[in-house]
Amino acid sequence: MLEKMSEFYKKLPPKTCCECGEEMEEQHECYGNVCAQCLNVTC
Repeated sequence: MLEKMSEFYKKLPPKTCCECGEEMEEQHECYGNVCAQCLNVTC
């Protein structure tokens, strides 16, 4: 039996930074895999 798309996405593990391994806050328009702290980005 096929699973609902929403259930599939709920089961995915959280996105982590490939530099430090910390969990990242995902943004719908961002495909990056390095957190702002590792990129030295300030807002």
